Amino acid sequence: MAAFARLLECLLWSARKEQEAEEEEEEGRRTHDGPRSLLDAPRCFQRPHGGAAASWGLRFGASAVQGWRAHMEDAHCAWLALPGLPPGWAFFAVLDGHGGARAALFGARHLPGHVFEALGTAPDEPEGVRGALRRAFLNADARLRALWPRGEPGGSTAVALLVSPRFLYLAHCGDSRAMLSRAGAVAFSTEDHRPLRPRERERIHNAGGTIRRRRLEGSLAVSRALGDFAYKEAPGRPPELQLVSAEPEVTALARQAEDEFMLLASDGVWDAMSGAALARLVASRLCLGLAPELLCAQLLDTCLCKGSLDNMTCVLVCFPGAPRPCEEAIRKELALDAALGRRVSELYSSAQEPPSLNTVFRTLASEDIPDLPPGGGLYCKVAVIAEAYSRLCQASGGRWQKTTTTTTLSVFSFGKYGLGTCCVQDPVHSHHPGRTTEIPTPDGPTN
Repeated sequence: MAAFARLLECLLWSARKEQEAEEEEEEGRRTHDGPRSLLDAPRCFQRPHGGAAASWGLRFGASAVQGWRAHMEDAHCAWLALPGLPPGWAFFAVLDGHGGARAALFGARHLPGHVFEALGTAPDEPEGVRGALRRAFLNADARLRALWPRGEPGGSTAVALLVSPRFLYLAHCGDSRAMLSRAGAVAFSTEDHRPLRPRERERIHNAGGTIRRRRLEGSLAVSRALGDFAYKEAPGRPPELQLVSAEPEVTALARQAEDEFMLLASDGVWDAMSGAALARLVASRLCLGLAPELLCAQLLDTCLCKGSLDNMTCVLVCFPGAPRPCEEAIRKELALDAALGRRVSELYSSAQEPPSLNTVFRTLASEDIPDLPPGGGLYCKVAVIAEAYSRLCQASGGRWQKTTTTTTLSVFSFGKYGLGTCCVQDPVHSHHPGRTTEIPTPDGPTN
């Protein structure tokens, strides 16, 4: 939707230019990554997907978006049944590559196999499983090293959820995170592996490394990852004690009836919203009966509108205690959408000249609008606002048309019953005369 894209460009122009300036300043000192240029307009295409294991009440949804980045470097995987293990076991992972997508794609394709092999057919819970996850990450990293082109930079963070009938196991390295919602509140969240964390700093210094500008060797922002083999060359030290370690931090959480959902996501999501805000937003959307995969897609659109400039991927795993559809919540949401449509119409029709979509959004943001989605606020309703605005532009015909230039963008629009793709034109406001922009599929596979 052109209107959606134009609004994103207006809202995020200053943030995008600031990040481009920061990257240009750092370009000369990066060794693991080349310049990560940003696009002129975000690539918003998504392929939400999901599944369910009805016999034990597990549902999941996943989606990914390239966003403003020039390349898609995230990957993810989902397994609702594990070979050799009884029903009730499942595995999910999100990986966020840097210096290319190779490490993330390898992890999504091969980390599950290493996990299954390490678990065997009768894993001892919980300590045996914790050890199996550690071995699986290190074995996957060793296999990746054997295949990695010599001297080539790149790596990937990872966060994985292993579900058993009794426990929830989280294994992560780097800054991809997981968050558990239990009884309406955040019960657990992973902590990023940054060079300045005491344990990470001690390992780095013992391996002969330095930390400058809060980065490992002044370059790498995370201290644990798959790949990044240039930082795994300290002589006489095992893999888990190198400058960068692929050893995951593993947590075992005993399952409870109050467990609602687990959200796994790459750092682009957490850059835009706090864990508490994400938990409130997810719970509110589940109360509307939104399928987990469509909820993931809406969440990523909201993060785009709130200012995330990174690739983003999220996997939502819902447990039997997840919020259920609520008729009152659905009624309020429909009333909110109708009220926003009427207000956009009022702002549009009362102006002598057609207001820009950016002006309409900022006017709405300054008003006290009841029943906005908790956590997401008005940003969660950008698609509704943009669609109402676009309908008014089309209905006005040529009366206010100032240019024949059009910009086209496909985005997702969400409704009570599902997901549809919209493609509309905004002939009134264009920042790039003479150019048509189409949003293609993100680079490479995402799962």
